[in-house]
Amino acid sequence: MASAPPAPRIHWFARLEHRFHVWREVRARKRGRTATVVPFPGYGGPGWVRVVGRVLIVPPQRRGKDGELASIRGWRSFVGIPVSFAKVSVHVGDTVHQVVADRGGVVDAVIHADLDAGWQTFRVSTEEQEPVEATAFVVGESTTFGVVSDVDDTVMVTALPRPFIAFWNSFVLDEHARIPVPGMGVLLDQLLRQHPGAPMVYLSTGAWNIAPTLRRFLSRHLFPAGSMLLTDWGPTHDRWFRSGREHKLTNLRRLADEFPHVRWLLIGDDGQHDEAIYSTFLEEHPDSVAGVAIRRLLPAEAVLAGGRTDAEPHGDEDVPWVSAEDGAGLRDRLGDAGILD
Repeated sequence: MASAPPAPRIHWFARLEHRFHVWREVRARKRGRTATVVPFPGYGGPGWVRVVGRVLIVPPQRRGKDGELASIRGWRSFVGIPVSFAKVSVHVGDTVHQVVADRGGVVDAVIHADLDAGWQTFRVSTEEQEPVEATAFVVGESTTFGVVSDVDDTVMVTALPRPFIAFWNSFVLDEHARIPVPGMGVLLDQLLRQHPGAPMVYLSTGAWNIAPTLRRFLSRHLFPAGSMLLTDWGPTHDRWFRSGREHKLTNLRRLADEFPHVRWLLIGDDGQHDEAIYSTFLEEHPDSVAGVAIRRLLPAEAVLAGGRTDAEPHGDEDVPWVSAEDGAGLRDRLGDAGILD
């Protein structure tokens, strides 16, 4: 009988990170602090839901004199302590599903649930804490159109590729100082109004830590609500940091497999690798792409971002590929391509 292959050896930096988080967790629990689930907007289809969130020990949120949450600088999003392999209960109606977080405290699980199409709510809990409300957008069987949008430099100006700017935007900048890309909120809202029941997915290489801040930013600037697929910046079992490009491609391929009847409008920018990622996905799944819209960085933004990526060839003439510097320009180009009325 053949022996099982040896388990992959975990990168030493990943083991070190895990030990550090365990040490922080032990200290926090000695002070009487407990874990909670921070849910993120997920999605689903007939009979199932993809539940996403993170189990953290978080410091109390500060509130102003008016009772509203105080303005939060980026670094405060990263002070929560992830709880590795935490058990999480997902309450859907009278049914309770048990799932387990990963080494970084991230919950990403598919459960059986018969929910109606559209935005639906359920509850999640851990460590016998009071359940908190979570949401997911359930895609109907008759839905044929959806939107996938990048975040950094597509809906929010960040100039992310340059390391110092990335550090500044992620850890220092006040969340109220973040700037939306002009016209993008109107564009996304118009797309969803024209296609009732269409899923909206924000797919970003940003860390899960910023998900609550991102949700507040999108709401404050009147962007439509959408499911969020972010990533963990920490090390994997075989490398120092996760591949942002692989994260996006993996999730696009997953969406194509889960919703073969949906054609996606892919929205990104030319400051990172969105064009290359979308070109690869278009070659692999031409029937899953309704069009590609690329936001061109302004000259000053391109300098901060370290320049633009080289334009990718896109030979499929059946799939419109448009570009402009803002949401209004993309809306006009998509109108010319027949995707928007």
